[in-house]
Amino acid sequence: MRGGGLYCVFQPLADLREGSIYAHEALIRGPEGSALHRPDALLEMARQERILQDFELLCVVLALWQWGREGRAGRVFVNISADALVSGVAMCGAGLLGRTVRELGVSARMVVLEITEHERVSDMASLRAALREVHACGARLALDDFGDGHSSLRLWSEVKPDFVKIDKYFIRDIAEHPEKLQMLQAIKGIAEVFGTTLVAEGIETREELRALRDLDIPYGQGYLLGRPARLPFESIEPSALEALRDRRVAVLPHQGQHARPGILRNLLVLQAPTVEPDTPNDEVAQLFKTHAELHAVAVLEGTRPVALINRQQFMNHYATLFFREVHGRRPCSAFANHAPRVVELDCDVDQLVGILTSQDQRYLNDGFIVTDNGRYIGLGTGDQLVRGVTEARIEAARHANPLTFLPGNIPISLHMQRLLDSGTEFVACYADMNHFKPFNDYYGYWRGDQMIRLLARLSVAHCDAQRDFVGHVGGDDFMLLFQSGNWLQRCRDLVAAFAAEARSLFDDEAQRAGGIWAEDRHGVKRFFDCTTLSIGAVRVAPGRIQRAEEVANLAALAKHDAKLSPSGIACMAAALAGTGGVPQVLHSTPAAASARAAT
Repeated sequence: MRGGGLYCVFQPLADLREGSIYAHEALIRGPEGSALHRPDALLEMARQERILQDFELLCVVLALWQWGREGRAGRVFVNISADALVSGVAMCGAGLLGRTVRELGVSARMVVLEITEHERVSDMASLRAALREVHACGARLALDDFGDGHSSLRLWSEVKPDFVKIDKYFIRDIAEHPEKLQMLQAIKGIAEVFGTTLVAEGIETREELRALRDLDIPYGQGYLLGRPARLPFESIEPSALEALRDRRVAVLPHQGQHARPGILRNLLVLQAPTVEPDTPNDEVAQLFKTHAELHAVAVLEGTRPVALINRQQFMNHYATLFFREVHGRRPCSAFANHAPRVVELDCDVDQLVGILTSQDQRYLNDGFIVTDNGRYIGLGTGDQLVRGVTEARIEAARHANPLTFLPGNIPISLHMQRLLDSGTEFVACYADMNHFKPFNDYYGYWRGDQMIRLLARLSVAHCDAQRDFVGHVGGDDFMLLFQSGNWLQRCRDLVAAFAAEARSLFDDEAQRAGGIWAEDRHGVKRFFDCTTLSIGAVRVAPGRIQRAEEVANLAALAKHDAKLSPSGIACMAAALAGTGGVPQVLHSTPAAASARAAT
């Protein structure tokens, strides 16, 4: 420190919307080639020497002085711990922080103090007072490495920083990990609540950069944009700029949304009266007579359910000769089911499906007991359970097809809308099998599922995972959203590959005959060729269509034309919206589509 062996390097922060340099972060370095070159080694040595705060403050002064000497425009981010910040503000004196910064040749408005070592905030009151001085002089505040295990949501709430830098863990391979995407979206939501600007750290690949751009993360930092260097950058690295200017929409990772826990919260739970184990049978009978809608009554010990009395079974016993005289005043527990179905309010769908498929089906008459953390809250019926599970499965299938695990209708529509909103050109292709129903009827659903999974596998294989999107609408219908320039050749290859591999799912006799004899939709037996694939394509130019629904409708029309085409492919071009806002459709033959694609 005395010998002037410390210096700063600068790493750019990029504006991911504009592709320009927004700011630089100043990073401390020791003598090159020495054991103290890296900042972690310097900080550890400062801790050992018990001069950590002095070291940090010297680094801040050095960073500001070096930035001021460069005379560059833009903000400079400078790292400092919370305790060192409190100490530094106290050393400058009340109201003098701005003047101290200006004496180093930097405008305080261009300084962002980046708090590190979040777990070391020892005095929150003193930190808040120091931050008032920081903002009073015009400087800004950032939180570093949010999400690294040391960051604090409470600190974010109390400090209310201008910037939060997202830890590189959430950025690395984000284009391949849906759970990281969901976490990043959650962090975005928190930032919107606090009015905080986000900076993504650790960007190293073009795929990460494009995904962050399309997620509308405003600023980014990482080796792809620029490595730390002695001099500030004039622009970001060319490869990063090229990726940002590529208007093709990133294909974000998909996570099949399984039916979520707690679906019983959406079901009607009957707030039914209860009895105790020693409640007389006469009182239970009177309860059923008073509440004609009750199908059962729960037996509780305190708040814990221990049994269930089925109305029909109990009243059948109660109506028998001499029952009232013999059993009327006796405890009801003798006529109760002591192994009832008890379902927690937050149970998941798989548990409910287990109830539906179990050998013991008494719950269909008895219903089931609903608890919250083991405490009784009401009764449910078998038909409610069936309906709830069915609705949950349908909702889950809209997010991810349960057969192929490909994105379902909702992700398809969302990605299509992202493409439309981005103003990029793309091609929407509706893929549908020819003669699939006769095949499925002839060989059975198991073989039919094999063919659907075959089409799913081939569709994914013939698309570029970084540019193209494959979704499963349902049944044998698939949607392919291409940004690849060679989309037509990919479609041709897919049609050919499917025809070759689908044929192997027919038996030898059918393969020799080229098809099967089966009933059509009208019950008439006729010959059907081996199953093939038709693809209807719609070329969507920027600004032509506004809604995803319109694209889907046009692709469905093109699919019908494709079924009449010898090549199995037909193309439409969506023209500008005509009168009444209905897009005009320009039909072309496959040959014309090929010629247009070639040009």
